[in-house]
Amino acid sequence: MSVWHDDDAFWETFGPWMFGPENLARAEAQVGAIVALMGLGAGCRLLDLCCGVGRHAIELARRGCVVTGVDRTTAYLDQARARARAAGIEVEIVRSDMRTFVRREAFDAAVNLYTSFGYFDDPLDDLTVAQNVAASVRPGGRALFEMNGKEIIARTFRERDWWWLADGTMMHEERKVESGWERIESRWILTGPGVYKEHTIRVRAYSGAELAALLRQAGFSDVMLYGNLAGAPYDHRADRLVALAVR
Repeated sequence: MSVWHDDDAFWETFGPWMFGPENLARAEAQVGAIVALMGLGAGCRLLDLCCGVGRHAIELARRGCVVTGVDRTTAYLDQARARARAAGIEVEIVRSDMRTFVRREAFDAAVNLYTSFGYFDDPLDDLTVAQNVAASVRPGGRALFEMNGKEIIARTFRERDWWWLADGTMMHEERKVESGWERIESRWILTGPGVYKEHTIRVRAYSGAELAALLRQAGFSDVMLYGNLAGAPYDHRADRLVALAVR
């Protein structure tokens, strides 16, 4: 049996929840904040690693970036291509595992958003991903990683949550802390009339200091931490862990 992040059934089952109308609608404001925080200009060659259905990649291209979106899930990439065509936006779409994708010094900037980091059992795989990103941006280029930081998870931790979705199904999530806060295990359950689907995921939880150290080890010369995409401090009020790394 494949691990959760290599299971197409997981991504296709929960894609409508992860990329529902509300999350799609947030992309414009999020990209506006990203452009300001990273200082992106028209013509910037940009890598969106783990681009999903292309919500950020398309908006970045709309603002003048030359975007390459990379993901491993074919169904998501098909949606990204369709969305780009419908918007009249050109985005290069590539199917690849983030542990193997690298284009040496091909990009001015890179983004990895929506907790698309820390999936792998072996922490060296995370280092490989960060090294690939560092190798793919030019000297002086920037990379932005955005995720749920360990400090934020600890502050807001809930063992279970549930949401009603627009189609009448219910999404239920149960969480456990693993190995002294090394990882978070989440059991995702989708139920409704004639529907029951369940998957368990495990994501490595990084503190700000741990993520910054990993990115420096990967080859970035400087790392700045923020508490959201607008550039707030990464402190006890932080909403997200945002690392802006400079090669």
